[in-house]
Amino acid sequence: MSRRIELKSAAEIQKMRTAGKLLRRVFNEVAKLVAPGVTTADLDRHARKLIEDAGARPAFLGYHGFPATLCTSVNDEIVHGIPGNRKLLEGDIVSVDCGLVLNGFYSDTATTFAVGQISEAAQTLLRVTEESLYKAIEKIDVGTRIGTVSHAVEAHVAPYNFGVVREYTGHGIGRSMHEPPQVPNFGTPDTGFRLQEGLVIAVEPMINIGTWRTETLDDEWTVVTADRSLSAHFEHTIAVTADGPLILTAE
Repeated sequence: MSRRIELKSAAEIQKMRTAGKLLRRVFNEVAKLVAPGVTTADLDRHARKLIEDAGARPAFLGYHGFPATLCTSVNDEIVHGIPGNRKLLEGDIVSVDCGLVLNGFYSDTATTFAVGQISEAAQTLLRVTEESLYKAIEKIDVGTRIGTVSHAVEAHVAPYNFGVVREYTGHGIGRSMHEPPQVPNFGTPDTGFRLQEGLVIAVEPMINIGTWRTETLDDEWTVVTADRSLSAHFEHTIAVTADGPLILTAE
C-alpha cells in the first residue's frame, strides 16, 4: 500500500464508475447461480469468464498469491475464503467478494447471499450488516472525519450485540486495489482525517453474530470467527464528491 492518499479527478472517477458498473453486472449474474448444490468454484469460474469476456481483469487472481477470482466465505468464514469443491447447502450464507481492473482502475464490492431459506438469526445478520454499510455511506461528505463514517457502522450494529470485525477494514482504492486510507468499521465521531473531494474508498462492514475476534485457517487465507458464529460482509466502492457520496458499484 502506497503512503500517500491519491485524490481522483472527475474523469478518473468516471472511469471507476464504468468499472463499478461492470462489477455490479458480474455480481448480478453470479447471484443467479447461488443455490443449494452449486459449488463455490462454479461461482468463481462464472465470474472470471464474465470479467474477462468484458475486457477487464480479475483483481484478486494472483494478488499476493491468491488463487481465485472471488473470495467465497461460507457461514462462519468472514473473508478471503478460497473457492473450491464445497457445495452450498440449504440454509447457508455465502459472502462473495470480488474486484476487477478496467482501464487501469480498480473496483471492489461484496455481498452476502442467502442459500435457499435461512434462519431468522441469519436473516437479521444480513439485514443489519447491509444497513450498517448504508448508514456509513450516508455520513460520507467533504469535510466529514473518517471516525464519523466508521462509528456509523458500529452504532447501528451495537443494539444487536453483534461483533464488529476489527482486524480487517475498508480502504482507499484507485489505480491500486488497496490505497490509503484505512476505513475501520468502528471509531469515534469527529476524529481522524477529513474526507476530501476526489477520495475514493471501499467501505466494507464485516459483522459477526458472536465475537469480533477472528482466526485464520491453515490455508493462510480463510478468516473465520473465533467462536465459529455466522458472519456477513457487504461492501461498496464510493467516491467523495461535492454533491455527497457516489456509489460506484451500484446499478
